[in-house]
Amino acid sequence: MIIKTLLVDDEQPAREILKHYLSDFPEIEIIGEFTDGFTALKAIQELKPDLVFLDVQMPKLTGLELLELLEEPPLIIFSTAYDQYAIKAFEMNAIDYLLKPYSKERLIQAVKKAIAQHQNDGLSTEAPVAKLVKTLEENPEYLQRIAVKARHKVSVLPVEEIQYLQAEGDYVMIFTRDARHLKEKTMKYFESHLDPSRFIRIHRSYIVNAQCIDRIEYYDKETYSVLLKSGAKLRASTNGYKLLKQVLNL
Repeated sequence: MIIKTLLVDDEQPAREILKHYLSDFPEIEIIGEFTDGFTALKAIQELKPDLVFLDVQMPKLTGLELLELLEEPPLIIFSTAYDQYAIKAFEMNAIDYLLKPYSKERLIQAVKKAIAQHQNDGLSTEAPVAKLVKTLEENPEYLQRIAVKARHKVSVLPVEEIQYLQAEGDYVMIFTRDARHLKEKTMKYFESHLDPSRFIRIHRSYIVNAQCIDRIEYYDKETYSVLLKSGAKLRASTNGYKLLKQVLNL
């Protein structure tokens, strides 16, 4: 039994130590090393590894952002020096977690767990990965950027570039000045994860960036029109208008 494995870490010493430790496992075959989330995401999609050692904090695209974009995730063992993620990751019994600097004994424990899971052909990683993503969504910190994917291209949007968000069934369409991006999240998620002093839920279908508003006009009974500097026109409910007045000091 061979377990095809990728190493994803922007620090070369960390990858060298990991390769040294993994050399004791003949069933582990390292098929690639990557230093950022963008190239790692493409490699995971193309090479279909069985196991990925994934650093959380990386340039361009973090390990958690990469995880969110995977449609068919492999077994994943996280590693990082930032222990604020550890408790949440440990709660997911199909994904292990290594807190740097970790010992060889701790790595062996994680690898044995991965091997046991790999031997269970009926075990799907999609459910635990989805559960991990959902748990991480409960992080109370406001988003500073959002990872989006269109076809085979992945982009990271700084939240200040967002003009507004619109509900699209089980998805949310994110509008910037030059493009729009479909994200598999809910409006409730973005309402709670975007800074409410900047992003206002003006309607069940819209969240608007206050800095992009040009003017507000009365539209009809209990509704208002919010006109953006880009020319877009959004509907605001009575409650949404009240929030606008509070945030904009109208």
